[in-house]
Amino acid sequence: MTSLPRGHDLSYVCIGIKPNKNVLTFMIISQEICNQFSDKEIILKSLEDIDFFSCLYQRYETKLTFYIHRISKVTDEEAEDILQEVFIKVWKSLHAIDPALKLSSWLYRVVHNEVVSRWRKNKWSRDNPTIAISDDMLQSLADDMELKKPTEEVINQALLKISEKYRKVLVLKYFEELSYEEISDILKMPEGTVATRLNRAKQSLKSEIGKIILV
Repeated sequence: MTSLPRGHDLSYVCIGIKPNKNVLTFMIISQEICNQFSDKEIILKSLEDIDFFSCLYQRYETKLTFYIHRISKVTDEEAEDILQEVFIKVWKSLHAIDPALKLSSWLYRVVHNEVVSRWRKNKWSRDNPTIAISDDMLQSLADDMELKKPTEEVINQALLKISEKYRKVLVLKYFEELSYEEISDILKMPEGTVATRLNRAKQSLKSEIGKIILV
């Protein structure tokens, strides 16, 4: 653990991220201090003082955890393991981050790749995955697909039936509320391809919703 520089407003809590034999440990800098800096500024400060890496951890931990649960069927413990592995990889690559790429997009890409890697290795079951969906999300989907607003249960049933590649792009667009540019960065495909895949995903989802409603 790094020593505490004088003048830092720190809460004396230590986070240890432990993939295999490696341990990344830092003290948590207060939210008040973290909020004074942009993502790029925090990256630069983290390279000088590892404690500032806690700012990124605090800023994105909750969002990335939700995303992990939304694109995969994992337990809370598995999601935590994935997130820890992600932040280790982020730390190791911090000096090489493409300055032209938005940090949040890059983080989602790292999470996406880690989830896919774990799924291929462990063959996680896709039985009964559920996504927490707000009324606004449901209404947005309904408006785009020109449907009467479906229930959360119907959406989850329909998502289970469509292709994984369609499910992911729908989650990124409607549940993570990311832009086409951000989705393009995460999935490593041109924005035009994102738009095409999203349209096909909505058609597929709409079809499955129709089948469920008619049953």
